[in-house]
Amino acid sequence: MISATRRYLIALLAVLVVCALPLQAGAADEVSLQNAFTDVAEKVGPTVVTIAMERTGRVPLVAPGFRRFGPQAAPGKPDPFEEFIKTYFGNLPQAEFKQQGLGSGVIINKEGYIVTNQHVIENATKITAILSDGRSFPAQVIGEDRRSDLAVIKIEAANLPVAELGDSDRLKPGQWTIAIGNPFGYLMRSPEPTITVGVISALHRSIPVPANDIAREYMNLIQTDAAINPGNSGGPLCDLNGKVIGINVAVFSQAGGSIGMNFAIPVNMAKKILEDLMQGRKVAYGWLGILIQDITPQMANYFGLSSMEGILIAGIYKGTSAEKSGLKPGDVITKFNGAKVADMRDLTYKVLHSTIGEKARICVIRDKKEKVIEAVIEPQPGQAPPPQKEEEKEPAVKQDVSVWRGIRAVSITEKTASQLGPGDRKGVAVIDVEADSPAYISGLRPGDIIREMNRGQVTDLNGYRRAAEAARGNVLLRTDKGYFIVGESEK
Repeated sequence: MISATRRYLIALLAVLVVCALPLQAGAADEVSLQNAFTDVAEKVGPTVVTIAMERTGRVPLVAPGFRRFGPQAAPGKPDPFEEFIKTYFGNLPQAEFKQQGLGSGVIINKEGYIVTNQHVIENATKITAILSDGRSFPAQVIGEDRRSDLAVIKIEAANLPVAELGDSDRLKPGQWTIAIGNPFGYLMRSPEPTITVGVISALHRSIPVPANDIAREYMNLIQTDAAINPGNSGGPLCDLNGKVIGINVAVFSQAGGSIGMNFAIPVNMAKKILEDLMQGRKVAYGWLGILIQDITPQMANYFGLSSMEGILIAGIYKGTSAEKSGLKPGDVITKFNGAKVADMRDLTYKVLHSTIGEKARICVIRDKKEKVIEAVIEPQPGQAPPPQKEEEKEPAVKQDVSVWRGIRAVSITEKTASQLGPGDRKGVAVIDVEADSPAYISGLRPGDIIREMNRGQVTDLNGYRRAAEAARGNVLLRTDKGYFIVGESEK
């Protein structure tokens, strides 16, 4: 017989053992996670390089007695101050200056190819790659792509450590991320990279680009709260296995520092571009030749759609794959190669990164019926069609004017066409829109070219008038900028 005291002690011991198990498991998990972080730092850290670059620029030396006031010239535009000085005083001597910058990069093969951001090495006259062990090598640019903000540089060195590229298509929000780079390297004065840890905050993020840098497109990015600071650009974003899942590219911060909204280019997107860059080829992006717009609730109601998923084709460029395939304005694209299309950015991304020459299967809704159309992906033309002008004054020559729901429209004459730049003379030109009118509220502006009304083609002013007189309720207009729904006046 076991005594009561002994039974009590046995029960107490069992309780203590059971209570200790979760603590031991938690401690073990913490140690395991910590070991994972240190393993990644040891594995990937040596593949990360500091990129130091120099740019050489010139500025005119202003003659003694002259002081400069007022705004600087816009990028790429002539400087009015310099033009004035040149006109009256001739060419002035110029002073040369050097601008220095730092970024990060990651070695992707034994031959010394390093991937970084294009903005890190842009217009560089001298590039130096500094390895984590302190060795430095001159680097040359092999290829760069402004649109994706990716570049490949190369160094001549032996026995280089190489980072392993992962699979960014399998990422999920909440996964651990490790950002590696050399932020503020000019302050730290150390070639050894630093690591910051966080999670994937979101996927498929798009962020705006500066107004003076519209050539770039930051779409489908990985968002992480792992701290990324100036100098981290071009460094790798890794998973817990030490595989590169992204290339750090941007920080969303008014102050310029990390506030937990940091972005990286998915490595799967980068792989396609790096293949071209490493061969010194220009990156070719896909194009269909369509003008698209997102679907509003009013558009969904007008076209009888059950949801706002997909995008609306607002126009087709002549001679393009879209026209040859049979796509038409008014079609609603719901799927691209079997994948759902969420919005304009989603479709734009899918088309841009499609293989040139492949046949894309495009699912559209036309007249409330589903239809699948095959269109060949073409390379983007060297120069996009000029943007439609939004603001123009009424032509100097008086013309017959039609007024409807706040729109003042005229026929497209040769003079009008030269001013507004439409592709052909079928349609009518909007020369004025009354403030607070139904047309103004819908988004129509002077300079718009109306091509259709309620899906019927508008060829001239008389046809436009007949269609306007017959129109009741909400009216669908197609312009060179897209579709607009114009309601009736409440007055």
